[in-house]
Amino acid sequence: MRCVWCDSEYTFYGGEKIEFGSIFAKLEEFGCRLVEVTGGEPLAQKAVFPFVTELCDRGYEVLIETGGFVSTEDLDARACVILDVKCPASGELERNHWPNLQRLRSEKDEVKFVIADLHDWEFAQETIAKYDLTERTKEILVSPVHGVDLPAIADAVARSRLPVRLNLQLHKYIWGAEARGV
Repeated sequence: MRCVWCDSEYTFYGGEKIEFGSIFAKLEEFGCRLVEVTGGEPLAQKAVFPFVTELCDRGYEVLIETGGFVSTEDLDARACVILDVKCPASGELERNHWPNLQRLRSEKDEVKFVIADLHDWEFAQETIAKYDLTERTKEILVSPVHGVDLPAIADAVARSRLPVRLNLQLHKYIWGAEARGV
């Protein structure tokens, strides 16, 4: 996927392969039992499925933040899915894999809408209603794109009275819009 406001384009190229054992050793060094697998679309990497299962087998709490265009069907059920639904302004609306919304579980999964404008917010509201996401998910996240009219979006979200959480791309406010993640 190539969303128009991707904040990690540097991940499109390069990178390095790391063996599972090395990753698990690093996780043990961190001493944290929560692991979030992300990076655009982690489910596009075939090795992520056995990796997630191994994480779960080792007792980690696992979050998968997926771009939403690859099926979540074969994902280990112990993992929490954070499903990004692509809105119209993303340029990727047609690539949403809609059956993923039917697999969301109210006790653990989340859905996220990255919105650029009020049209995207209208689309998000329609999708929330169509797929009964207030009942189907643990949390609905609304994340305005950095640099948009936040007061207008926040006001529209508040007026909707939907049980959603408005969250900002904090990394861009802290380190700047062009900073590379680590």
